[in-house]
Amino acid sequence: MNICVYGASSNIIDKSFITAVEELGKKMAQRGHTLVYGAGAEGVMGASARGMTAGGGKIIGITPSFFNVDGMIYDKCTELIRTETMRQRKQLMEEKSDAFIMAPGGIGTFDEFFEILTLKQLSRHTKAIAIFNIDGYYDSLLALMQRAIDEKFIREECLELYKVFDNPDKMLDYIENYVPVDLNIIHLKNI
Repeated sequence: MNICVYGASSNIIDKSFITAVEELGKKMAQRGHTLVYGAGAEGVMGASARGMTAGGGKIIGITPSFFNVDGMIYDKCTELIRTETMRQRKQLMEEKSDAFIMAPGGIGTFDEFFEILTLKQLSRHTKAIAIFNIDGYYDSLLALMQRAIDEKFIREECLELYKVFDNPDKMLDYIENYVPVDLNIIHLKNI
């Protein structure tokens, strides 16, 4: 299975995030999965790739051409795809992936997650989406989603579009056993 991991490219974050995502990458490789990601060598992105390499897994890195800076791209990608734009990068990541994991990250990670979540809400795909909530990193985001539901900006059913985990094995079990369902857009849209 091709699993897309979204995550930070920063190396100045707490090492607990790096360690946890590197372990996730190893577990993905051990379970026979392929990593699809943004091709970064640093931060959470690099950690997922190093874990995959350590576990002997396959890595599909997708990056825009303007990220062609020494040391920025992970040099052990099994396949490296260059795009012209960030939009093309996200589209290819979506097309090549069977499931999505949002690991800790910043603006780019949030953008990727909310786009793939919106596309699922609009019935453009029925793939599994998981949030890797390491050390409670996404607790505030989850509270924001609940507030949006409480204030009627989002329907409660939208919480079923993704699942939240702090354990990589349980998260991978969920993804491996995920059964796509036909989504009724009328019940997910707040109309």
